[in-house]
Amino acid sequence: MGSLETAPALKRDYNLQRSSSARSSNSIGFSGQRSRSRFARAFFFKRIDYLQLICAVAVFFFFIFFFQIFFLPGSVIEDGNKSGIAHGLFRRNSGVNSEEFSFLKELDFGEDLSFEPLKIAEKFRKNGTVANESTFVRFGYRKPKIALVFADLWVDQHQILMATVATALLEIGYEIEVFTLENGPAHAVWRDINVTVNAADKDMKFAVDWLNYDAVLVNSINAVGFLPCLMQEPFRNVPVVWTIHEQTLADRLRQYVSRGHSEPIDMWRKYFSRATVVVFPNHILPIAYSMCDPGNYFVIPGSPEEAWKADKQKALGRENIRLNMEYGPDDFVVAVVGSQLSYRGLWLEHAFVLKALYPLYMDFGDSRSRLKIIISAGDSTSNYSSIVETIALKFRYPNDTVKHVAMDQNIDTVISTADLVVYGSFLEEHSFPSVLLKAMCFQKPIVAPDLPAIRKYVSDKVNGYLFRKDDMRALTRILLQMVSYSKLSLVAQNAASIGKHTAKNLMVSESVDGYSSLFENILTLPSEVALPQAAKSIPNKLKTEWRWSLFEAVADTHSPSKDGVESVDKIEKLFNHTNGENSVALILPNETFLYSIWEEQKYMDIAYMRKKREDEELKDRTDQPRGTWDEIYRSARRSDRTLHERDEGELERTAQPLCIYEPYFGAGTWPFLHNTSLYRGLGLSSKGRRLGADDVDGPSRLPLLNNAYYREVLGEYGAFFAIANRVDRIHKNAWIGFQSWRATARMVSLSKNAERSLLDAVEARRHGDTLYFWARLDKDARNPLKQDFWSFCDVINAGNCQFVFSEALKQMYGIKHNLSSLPAMPSSDGTWSVMHSWALPTKSFLEFVMFSRIFVDALDARFHEDHQKRGICCLGISKDKHCYSRLLELLVNVWAYHSARRMVYVDPETGFMQEQHVLKGRRGQMWIKWFQFSTLKAMDEDLAEESDIDRSYKRRLWPSTGEVIWQGTYEKERNLKNKEKEKRRQQSKDKIQRIRRRTHQKVIGKYVKPAVDASTNATVLGLR
Repeated sequence: MGSLETAPALKRDYNLQRSSSARSSNSIGFSGQRSRSRFARAFFFKRIDYLQLICAVAVFFFFIFFFQIFFLPGSVIEDGNKSGIAHGLFRRNSGVNSEEFSFLKELDFGEDLSFEPLKIAEKFRKNGTVANESTFVRFGYRKPKIALVFADLWVDQHQILMATVATALLEIGYEIEVFTLENGPAHAVWRDINVTVNAADKDMKFAVDWLNYDAVLVNSINAVGFLPCLMQEPFRNVPVVWTIHEQTLADRLRQYVSRGHSEPIDMWRKYFSRATVVVFPNHILPIAYSMCDPGNYFVIPGSPEEAWKADKQKALGRENIRLNMEYGPDDFVVAVVGSQLSYRGLWLEHAFVLKALYPLYMDFGDSRSRLKIIISAGDSTSNYSSIVETIALKFRYPNDTVKHVAMDQNIDTVISTADLVVYGSFLEEHSFPSVLLKAMCFQKPIVAPDLPAIRKYVSDKVNGYLFRKDDMRALTRILLQMVSYSKLSLVAQNAASIGKHTAKNLMVSESVDGYSSLFENILTLPSEVALPQAAKSIPNKLKTEWRWSLFEAVADTHSPSKDGVESVDKIEKLFNHTNGENSVALILPNETFLYSIWEEQKYMDIAYMRKKREDEELKDRTDQPRGTWDEIYRSARRSDRTLHERDEGELERTAQPLCIYEPYFGAGTWPFLHNTSLYRGLGLSSKGRRLGADDVDGPSRLPLLNNAYYREVLGEYGAFFAIANRVDRIHKNAWIGFQSWRATARMVSLSKNAERSLLDAVEARRHGDTLYFWARLDKDARNPLKQDFWSFCDVINAGNCQFVFSEALKQMYGIKHNLSSLPAMPSSDGTWSVMHSWALPTKSFLEFVMFSRIFVDALDARFHEDHQKRGICCLGISKDKHCYSRLLELLVNVWAYHSARRMVYVDPETGFMQEQHVLKGRRGQMWIKWFQFSTLKAMDEDLAEESDIDRSYKRRLWPSTGEVIWQGTYEKERNLKNKEKEKRRQQSKDKIQRIRRRTHQKVIGKYVKPAVDASTNATVLGLR
């Protein structure tokens, strides 16, 4: 066979005429053969390499298969081999009477479901291990700090779990602090293990600087009220671990899906996305919350919840519960429970269990006791009850023997009523089934298949009974051994007692190791933080049982029942309030909702808004009386005067000698800002500014702050550049000050007495040209050992502070050789300023900014490429977004000391002033020539000239940090004004010349005044 190119021509219809008209009609498709498409012509008339086509298709399907296998966690994989195994199990378990199972032959076991867990630990290990490697220089002056967040401190399962985990974390080198909205009896427990507890005030509010913590652990749905603050800047990057043990929110989300409410689901998805990791105690809850899964779900098995609930229900009478379930005291109740997942083989498994229970039913015979079977499966909305009834009738059970109870109903009542619990699910799960754990805590003997997750904790005939899932006759033999004379045998009762003791402290080791390993993998610790010990270093005594002993001394252990409904309602009401009146109301479970009413209201609101907008447009188009010109002029002058109405704070600020600016970024810092006239906020971003406050918009004054990279890498230092840029337009006070919001959070901000003392010293010019500061280095929490200036700088900058400072000075002053020493910063005669909390004369502040601009430009020119392009921060362990900020925090001390400024410390509580580093003691140690004004001014003009002439220099940072002014700038402005003036003069001359050269029309007539005595008084027109 030849190729398509040499193939014979396609057959034609010989009935068609060979005229042009026939071919024309054939081409337009009205008769004969239809015209072929482009694809057909390309397919038949172009050379195609079939081998390449087949290879391309094969590669395409290979990548689809590869993507499904490796990039879709939690996917369900069906295996035909497992289906064959299931049918084999069917044949072996059905035995001789296989016709009784003929109606279930099309069903399979749960073996064809294989759930692959999301391996999020590997993802965070890649990010965290690099930053926490021991190869980096670490000083270890403080421990990693974790904040535990609770809604209240009532004794419950969350307190027991976190107390156990916290004890282990304290043992391996963590520091823990507890925050709660409501105090409670558990406060004493945390005090006994040396953990600080912070409770909210009477208004249920308190401000926390979450940047002081390396991670935040939020416990349960009830504590979700803390997440909105952690979703705001500057706390959005703090690692958050959110533990969820409740089913309440999952049920609420399911209602929203059924009713078509997308807004609340989107809101909750944002909360789940904020968490770095969402931790569940089993593999069932992540499936229930799958609609909000952003890819950060993680399972740490183990919780004292079931044991705690079992102890609380001891007071309830078992007989009363049986009467409520309509069972007599002599009835023997068997509860058949299983997995909370629904799958195809569920019916078949229950049929096998009922078949295995039938000999036990026959063994009861005519005794007073009757066998009752409860099958707990499915949910309340399914029709599984009819299915169970059908299966029971097929096996000749009486009508009142087998009863179905939905799994989402009160499973505690079912297990409390039962005398024996059979686990009838053959689905292999990743963790121990919670329903079996509940039965063991209620001291019920259990019978379960020998699945790996169950066999790990249940020993056959010791704390439970196991049978092979492919041998249902073994299940029958076990049941007959456990029941003797219609009662539980002594062996079964002994196994139940041992099982309760086992279940009380089940999976403690997995829980403790899981949380410690999780923190080990997600934390990125700075250089001053010591690395904790590995999870394997936790002593075994802390992993054998929950810390029940800590709560034995607590008098009031009966906590109010809180299932998360109240917290969910509060968050959703807040969501409605923030979205305005027209937002869709969130429906509570006990409320009814008519979708038609909501649609009608929605259309009415839309029509009203459209009508309102049209009325406003028509009002603007109508003619309105303007009045006289005098009225319009007076109205314009009046509006001009009231265009910028100055508030009381601004008027007071104008009259005082000092104004202190508080730089901030994000709404999370608002509680730490002051509202008095002495202070003024300075927003580093246009977003997150305080509403109604007279704050300075930093990006509008310095466009560099619109660049997220430089806004983060400079930190609060960008506020200095923003104020200094055309300072006379925004700041008209003789003195200027700055105070970090973090100083307020650490309780080192100025008190009223200190403010009064500082203002008095400034007005009296008591110390002259002075740097006043009130946050001192030797009392900083990051400096517990009270180290000197350069040592502390190395501690908070990964040990590279001195090297980076030396390199920046060399770049700044153009030094070719290595510096043998750094500017001396002795700590023997005083302390230093930290956290940008100081005040200066405005003139000195501008000089300091001049020096800072040159230094920051040199620093960025030297290390910008390594940080932004290669991801290596020279002053940090990892790719730190705030790379330069910690070094720049201390820069004002170097400038003030070596420019011969006096430095005075102001006690933030009392206002007492004490001079540091007296000028007489600095002689011979200051680098005055390097920091004097004339040197800096010359360097500033050189940079301005270079950036003005060399356009490529504008790629550097210096031109973007402020004004570019040098002598040539004034000459250029003068020349430009002269050119504009000359241009206007020339335009005026040209206009006059055009008027003179304009062609004039000749006079065509002349008016002649008539004579006085003319009798006709007529007008005479004379013509020339």
